[in-house]
Amino acid sequence: MKEVYTKNAPQAIGPYSQGIIVNNMFYSSGQIPLTPDGEVVEGGIEEQTHQVFQNVKAVLQEAGASLETVVKTTVFIKDMQDFPVINDVYGQYFSDHQPARSCVEVARLPKDVLIEIEVTALVQ
Repeated sequence: MKEVYTKNAPQAIGPYSQGIIVNNMFYSSGQIPLTPDGEVVEGGIEEQTHQVFQNVKAVLQEAGASLETVVKTTVFIKDMQDFPVINDVYGQYFSDHQPARSCVEVARLPKDVLIEIEVTALVQ
């Protein structure tokens, strides 16, 4: 196992890593819309979703993977009413390559953000 860490995404806010590589597979921790400095990004669900993808891309790059090698995503959202906006932003990052996905509405997310995404990807 190898822990993944990059300064281009927010540090873990608990006793966990940004991600782990096991047997050429990368498993990310959930990424929330924090800047690399740890501040919640300003704006609504669209801005928060874009920031989450910037964080996901940063940890994927550090792991030797990319959005194109993602095989599964799990999306946690605070309000299912936001799903159309999230889906539009999601499609900007996964257009040609469309990994498997689960999307779940949850009662609350860390720091009261609106979205969290975790990914599993093949390491190249």
